[in-house]
Amino acid sequence: MSPRPPYLRVLLTFARNSLVRDMTFRTNFILQCVSAISWTAMNVGFYEIVFRHTRQIGLDSGWGKWEFFVFLATTWVINSLVQAFFMPNCQEFSELIRTGGLDFALLKPIDTQFLVSFQKVEWSSLSNLVVGVGLLAISLTQLTGREHPLALSPWMVLLYLFYVACGVAIMYSVMISLSATSIWLGRNQTLYNFWFYITNFARYPMEIYYRGWGKILYVLFTFIIPVLVVVNVPARLLAQPLTPRPNWEWQLAVFALFAAVGSLLASRVVFQLALRSYRSASS
Repeated sequence: MSPRPPYLRVLLTFARNSLVRDMTFRTNFILQCVSAISWTAMNVGFYEIVFRHTRQIGLDSGWGKWEFFVFLATTWVINSLVQAFFMPNCQEFSELIRTGGLDFALLKPIDTQFLVSFQKVEWSSLSNLVVGVGLLAISLTQLTGREHPLALSPWMVLLYLFYVACGVAIMYSVMISLSATSIWLGRNQTLYNFWFYITNFARYPMEIYYRGWGKILYVLFTFIIPVLVVVNVPARLLAQPLTPRPNWEWQLAVFALFAAVGSLLASRVVFQLALRSYRSASS
């Protein structure tokens, strides 16, 4: 029986090699960081303008300016992690199939899904992680300095980090599942566009979907493709928006945990089924 591969050591090696690659082209790396930070700064400016004309997002939703900025910062934290660790690898998966690179991945003495998911790290995408953490710190400082201060505890911070990890897991599951379909479809650029379309719904508080046709979207993207819980749950744990249904908040948090585990299991099944249908490029 072969020894278990040192996954952490392999991951650190991938990360180091990716950093060396980025530092080889420093100008390109710096431009990518500046571009990402500039886009983020423009988003902050846009919502600053929005909150000059309204006190909160939605009617009696509890998402005031600084509460929403906690939500926005959480969005950037999760998206930056997904874009840094998973997006470049999932985008390249169809190319591995076309060129036969997947043949070599299957021969490696390590889990194939792990290998194709982590072999590259896009370090420039982590610039938005720094900006997100900074905005989160500023927003929480504003919230804790009000007349009714927000009481943060180490337990809340740990729960926040845990649900950020759950959000990353859900996003990764959707992305790797769509990538795996490349084995059946050959090229799936349209499906990548579909991924961007559905994840756009995760960028806003779920309260905006409570009325009219939004209820259909709420059910679809909460219970079927659970992208709405990706940001909403961790952001609520810190911002604590007003709600007439406090028990429902904890039910949503429990559901987010099951959604993360279920998404990972489902993506694993899809990936393994796709591999069974794979035919070597040399055959």
